[in-house]
Amino acid sequence: MKTLSLTLSGVLLATSALIAPGLAYAQTAPAEAPAQVAAPAEPQDESTQVDEIVVLGRYIPEPNRESPEVAAFLTAEDLARTGDSNAAEALTRVTGLSIVEGRFIYVRGLGERYSSALLNGSPLPSPEPLQRVIPLDLFPSDILAGVTVQKTYSANYPGEFGGGLIDLQTISTPNDPFFTFKASLGGNTETTAQDGLIYYGARTDFLGFDDDTRDIPGPVALGFASGRRINSANFTATELRRMGQSLVNAPLRLLQREQIPVNFGLGFTGGASTETGIGTLGAVFVAGYDNSSRTREGQRDSGRLDSGKLVLANDYDFISTQNDIQLNFLGALSLESGDNTIKWTNLYVRNTTKEAQSVDGIDDLGGQARRRTDLTAWYVRQLLSTQLTGDHFFGEAWEFNWRAAYAKTSRDAPYENSFGYGVNAAGNFVHSIQSNSMAFSELDDDVVSGGADLSYILPLSDYREAKFTVGVAGYDNNRDSQERRLRFNAINTLSADQLESRVDYLFSDFNIGPFLQIEEVTGSNGAAAFEGQLTVNAVYGQIEAEVIPLVNLTVGVRYEDGQQTVSPVDLFGSTTGLVRTEIQEQYVLPAATVTWNFAEDMQLRLAASKTIGRPQFRELAPQQFRDPETDRTFIGNQFLVDTEIMNLDARFEWYFARQQFITAGVFYKDLENPVESSVVDQGASISQTFLNAPRARIIGAEIEAKKYFEFPDSGMDFIANKRWLVQANYTFSDSEVTVETGDKVLTQSGLGVPENAAFYVIDGSRLQGQSDHVANLQLGWEDDMARSQATFILNYVSERTSARNIAGNPDLIQEPGAFLDFVYRKDFDVIGRELGLAVELRNLLGTDYQEYIELGSTKIDVNSYDLGSSASISLTARF
Repeated sequence: MKTLSLTLSGVLLATSALIAPGLAYAQTAPAEAPAQVAAPAEPQDESTQVDEIVVLGRYIPEPNRESPEVAAFLTAEDLARTGDSNAAEALTRVTGLSIVEGRFIYVRGLGERYSSALLNGSPLPSPEPLQRVIPLDLFPSDILAGVTVQKTYSANYPGEFGGGLIDLQTISTPNDPFFTFKASLGGNTETTAQDGLIYYGARTDFLGFDDDTRDIPGPVALGFASGRRINSANFTATELRRMGQSLVNAPLRLLQREQIPVNFGLGFTGGASTETGIGTLGAVFVAGYDNSSRTREGQRDSGRLDSGKLVLANDYDFISTQNDIQLNFLGALSLESGDNTIKWTNLYVRNTTKEAQSVDGIDDLGGQARRRTDLTAWYVRQLLSTQLTGDHFFGEAWEFNWRAAYAKTSRDAPYENSFGYGVNAAGNFVHSIQSNSMAFSELDDDVVSGGADLSYILPLSDYREAKFTVGVAGYDNNRDSQERRLRFNAINTLSADQLESRVDYLFSDFNIGPFLQIEEVTGSNGAAAFEGQLTVNAVYGQIEAEVIPLVNLTVGVRYEDGQQTVSPVDLFGSTTGLVRTEIQEQYVLPAATVTWNFAEDMQLRLAASKTIGRPQFRELAPQQFRDPETDRTFIGNQFLVDTEIMNLDARFEWYFARQQFITAGVFYKDLENPVESSVVDQGASISQTFLNAPRARIIGAEIEAKKYFEFPDSGMDFIANKRWLVQANYTFSDSEVTVETGDKVLTQSGLGVPENAAFYVIDGSRLQGQSDHVANLQLGWEDDMARSQATFILNYVSERTSARNIAGNPDLIQEPGAFLDFVYRKDFDVIGRELGLAVELRNLLGTDYQEYIELGSTKIDVNSYDLGSSASISLTARF
């Protein structure tokens, strides 16, 4: 976009000259170029004549100059400086962003449901059972060229927009050939060289792939495929014995304690381009392997009210060790010929988690008896994405862009074992037969998407223009999810020796048949399986124009036609009681942003828009289901509706020097029918369900600054030879759920009959996941002579509500706290080869994970454990 440019001292003169015809303009200079002098202006009256015009915004970075919206940009330089291993960690450095469960990003206090993630502009599916938003820990930072976080809505993006939109850009093909090899080692004070829990598994587990050990055995697979529940009513004793004995025993059931080894990783990156008869052909690839472990040891307690006071109920200690193996591969090809570019990008990511866990303590519902539960699990999350894009320019006026993508994610969790124990009179642990279970679950989620944009640039004067864009987009998301659950029952009395035996001895072939018999306890009436689909078709129009000198206007409108369905599937053939949920809505979503470049390197942005948020698939399924990540029970609500959101933003930006700036902004969001969770008391157990609260609002302010300092005359080489960095950002946000007299909600238990909203939603409570304060601070230096860089990184997030509790009981609170990291990088040459050394120290303050309930002076840890401090070292060779 071309803009009028004036020096700060000439602003008042420029204002008076706006009405003068034929005023000269100067085209915007590159972001980091020195000020340019425009051609002399045409002769004017002396009272309005401007002798020369200096470029406005010479220090404004190119992404901020080109984007008409309030946005934040993580560059490759930013990713290298902070040393974060994946996109989720890197985004915590952005103003107003925080991370939940190490995977999901909350933008401006709004949960992951209100944020969208794109890969090179194309939507992605999710491998998570409860979320339709993809977890960003799946994306290694090595594959990223940058990340854009757009905080104001524009019509060229999908209408599901609340907190913000995150667009991950993968690395592109280079002009010059390159190849790098990276190796790393790391450890954690709570895990590495400490005793942790493990189980054997399979020989190839260290690769992140199973060697078929965890495949569903043939006899069990035939039982599942029969359409009949596996039990004595449908199968003979011989068939059930064969099924039980076919299940893998000791390798997948027996917990052991072992010293946990160091973390390590390998990475390769390369690329090249060459001239051909049809244009410049380029290729780039990234491949990586990472093997890391994490032990968590802490408390999992619960509380209850007794005469109005909070007292301890369950009192459990737990230890869990996870071995995480990540494999990733990115391969991209590009062809550039004149004004035409075509890119083909392919990404494969596989994250495997092998977990062993033991929970031991006092059970309140069991009469204060001691209980223990051991678990083993194997979770495989995969993402496969292929995308084809094209950018075409026809002369100086026309531009045509198109994209087509297919992406598929999956989550496979075979042999999710759980075994319960009680204590006998002698104080020894004995098997609690009814407390054993074994689950096999699968989830497949795919997205087919495409879109095209056609733009025309209309000159408004010699140096001003308007860009008209129209576009279409389509999106089809399909999800299939199911879980089969088995357990063993005692069909004859077990001896004391059998009950006290090792788990693999109890479930040995010798005991299966005479003493133990398998049965299926999979949920019925659609509780264990569902099919979901979301289809969205959209068209939009947008205008970007410098309507008057120094003032740019972007205005657009998007029309979306969306249909979302969730169909419960009964795995045993029954259709009784199955309810298909459907939401079909059409929306007109306007958006407008005004950018006023009122002074040298300063601009003011004002934005307003209307957007929506859709319920997650599982939230619409009206059956009870268990979240395998949190072991909490949820019940969907078929009566949920979409959330409609009004967004208002204002931001001031001052780029006072190259790569240095101050920005400050305020924002306001009004949400109609936001989806919130509510607790359902079911006697001996507690479940969470979902409902549309009447309304909510969130208001906040953000400030960010970045400044370099140099002290060449300090007299100390350590200080004089370096450029010192101070960068900080802070976000304050305040949210409130509003319930007024007469407000109604529709719940699953109420069968869609309107009920008093105040019974389920507390007026004035804050939105789930919202933190009042989010802050980041970076202090560091760069030394070009020594080819080194060091940064201290401090991140702070205040407490937030992690889950609602029963009415009258305090909500669950998570307190992320403050994290201090240190990253040091240095390049050097060895035998003519360039090497890069990186040292990373994480959580130097030793901050722990804390989730608790609190009432008065009583505080009970619901899920708390030590995170420990981490250190890693890596060496990169560049060829």
